[in-house]
Amino acid sequence: MNDVLNGAGSDGKGEAVLEILYGVIRERKANPVDGSYTVSLLRRGIDTILKKTGEEAVELVIAGKGGKREEIVYEAADLLYHLLVLLGFYDIEPAEVYEELRRRFGISGIAEKESRGSS
Repeated sequence: MNDVLNGAGSDGKGEAVLEILYGVIRERKANPVDGSYTVSLLRRGIDTILKKTGEEAVELVIAGKGGKREEIVYEAADLLYHLLVLLGFYDIEPAEVYEELRRRFGISGIAEKESRGSS
């Protein structure tokens, strides 16, 4: 996988790295490889994926509180990976998330939340 990712996003497009990583996750889902961490997560199911995603979110929060740039970057990468595994489990393309983010541009966060009936 590292060979696939080397140079990915070198044009400054982080979205490209996420798309490539998501493609690897989808490939592992379709064609499981023994010894793959991604495959082990997918085989253990949604509860394990959610648990790991939550753990990584908490670790990012802790890193953010600590304020060490390297730790924040490391934990953010872990969270993004586990988030992509979650999306892959449900066959949700990252482009759907990007589109939702684009939809929100120009809308106040408060107004957007109110439109969903959230508090």
